[in-house]
Amino acid sequence: MRNIILINLLFLLLPMAFAGGDRKIISTITSTETICVSDTIPFSIDEEELADYNDSLISLPSDGLYGSWDTLNIHPYRFDISLLNGTATIPLCSENSCGYVHPFLGDVTSNFGPRRRRFHYGIDIDLETGDYVGAAFDGKVRIVKNSQSYGNVVVIRHNNGLETFYAHLSKTNVEVGQNVFAGDIVGLGGNTGHSRGSHLHFEVRYMGQPINPNSIISFDEHRLISNALTLNKKTFSYISEAKKLGKKSKGKNRFHVVKKGDTLSAIARKYGTTTQVLCKKNRLKRTVTLRNGQKIKI
Repeated sequence: MRNIILINLLFLLLPMAFAGGDRKIISTITSTETICVSDTIPFSIDEEELADYNDSLISLPSDGLYGSWDTLNIHPYRFDISLLNGTATIPLCSENSCGYVHPFLGDVTSNFGPRRRRFHYGIDIDLETGDYVGAAFDGKVRIVKNSQSYGNVVVIRHNNGLETFYAHLSKTNVEVGQNVFAGDIVGLGGNTGHSRGSHLHFEVRYMGQPINPNSIISFDEHRLISNALTLNKKTFSYISEAKKLGKKSKGKNRFHVVKKGDTLSAIARKYGTTTQVLCKKNRLKRTVTLRNGQKIKI
């Protein structure tokens, strides 16, 4: 009986002993240390949630100017020239970034301006399929897609409001929303879309309106001409010429005289149209064999 009473007393005294021990341990902790509570569940953020959170903290390039971020349509907006009063200065070199890297060190094969009854809104640079194509400036990728005319194309928006286009690529190397730095590889040169031979079609646009890249870049010396671009109505004086050229092209029946080796698909690519349109205009089947000297209405 006496043993049972002693055991019960021990059970009563044990909690008090441990409580006293805790008080001694806590009293030795200084104010600069952290008290860890063992039953607290640690807070953690999933990697994808963290990435989304970080992205939400970063504003889109020129968001105040554009007010939209369209990742599906290559040309979702048009710049109204009539709204441009006086001049606007677009910085090409800032305190944070003064980097420019030529997209590819090749010869210019076709310049900005009229070409084959149409207006060419970019610069064609000669390259071989598989050659590396780099971003011209720092920016964020807005478009990565395959277009009927551009082929595989990458569009990058920059903080100064400009967008640069890299078209006819054989392969793209970036994703929509990706931040890139000048010189980062955006894709490999190719011959996709409406293209005659491997080359890079390079465009510079402001609010969707093309700008002659020669007014910004020296394609002979592969460098920027100046640290800033001045925009005024003279910058877009080519628009009236392009419209006249477009009207002449639409109002005039054009024909292609078939030569040895010509196919409907090759002719379609040459004139910037589709095989389906050619078949409809000429009442032909896709499987037709073309004859030398045959006239195909474009």
